[in-house]
Amino acid sequence: MSRVYNFSAGPAVLPEEVLKEAAEEMMDYRGCGMSVMEMSHRSKMFQQIIDDAEADIRTLLSIPDNYKVLFLQGGASQQFAAVPMNLMVNKKACYIQTGQWAKKAAQEAKLYGDVHIVASSEDKTYSYIPDCSDLPIDDDADYVYICENNTIYGTKYKTLPNTKGKLLVSDVSSCFLSEPMDITKYGVVYGGVQKNVGPAGLVISIIREDLIRDEVLPGTPTMLKWKTQADNGSLYNTPNCYAIYICGKVFKWLLNNGGLSEMQRKNEEKAALLYDFLDSSKLFKGTVRKEDRSVMNVPFITGDEELDAKFVAESKAAGMENLKGHRTVGGMRASIYNAMPKAGVEKLVSFMEDFEKKNLK
Repeated sequence: MSRVYNFSAGPAVLPEEVLKEAAEEMMDYRGCGMSVMEMSHRSKMFQQIIDDAEADIRTLLSIPDNYKVLFLQGGASQQFAAVPMNLMVNKKACYIQTGQWAKKAAQEAKLYGDVHIVASSEDKTYSYIPDCSDLPIDDDADYVYICENNTIYGTKYKTLPNTKGKLLVSDVSSCFLSEPMDITKYGVVYGGVQKNVGPAGLVISIIREDLIRDEVLPGTPTMLKWKTQADNGSLYNTPNCYAIYICGKVFKWLLNNGGLSEMQRKNEEKAALLYDFLDSSKLFKGTVRKEDRSVMNVPFITGDEELDAKFVAESKAAGMENLKGHRTVGGMRASIYNAMPKAGVEKLVSFMEDFEKKNLK
């Protein structure tokens, strides 16, 4: 069976080159006679794998020396708790609510302190990014929290919030490594890798060193203390070895293909193909305010639920998988991450054009 074009929001498409390399090494990694999945995380060989992965992501993002890179388990959702546990010195934080994941993060943080929702786009089903130029940020707030790219709703911050000098924490799960970032603008950046970087089961956290401290909230589990993980080079316990190995290969793939500036160019080119069609279509409509559109996740509708279902079924039959929108939103959604080839987006647009001709009343 030939490979489909996989538009899943996550776990998501990975570069074929990486999958082929991993397949070749599945039974025997570089002559050691075993798979990485069977390898001790305490071995010199795995230490080299994780060291290389860290070095490469540092190169990709130009991560300063005073930031730690941690490879953690529990996904981004576990960091919803780890962030307040490690940062809520004054037990107060400001959250900007632009979608389901930011809302869930805020709800989790409320278990540990006072959470102020300083801006929200819930009033219009999270279809835009609110104005964050002059937010009512408390003087004693420990941090300001955002979800930078909203996978379900297809919005993306084009300008970071004015935090008025407060620490910025960002969940970048669905835009991670899709474009260059200035890490120095953040105190903490983290992302589940299953959308744009690797297989499910791993979250990468990039944390400024002064925020990795002994003083955490009472009752914080040893495993959720960033200092525990940082002091042990992400090897306090057995990490997700295979996911780290695959991420390392994706980092190499990105470096070998022009780095993040080139990836941003390709991603914007792919997204423009789809958005240009949506803007001219008489049947399909994008659901996001134009200036806030995500390059990674593109939701769209016909306005007719039966027609939406027909589109999803027929696109699947044509070799395009996972175009159904999130259950909380409906419609369709195309996630066009780094590894989605331009040909996949071209096929989708061509299919949409044909579908429109056949179904426009």
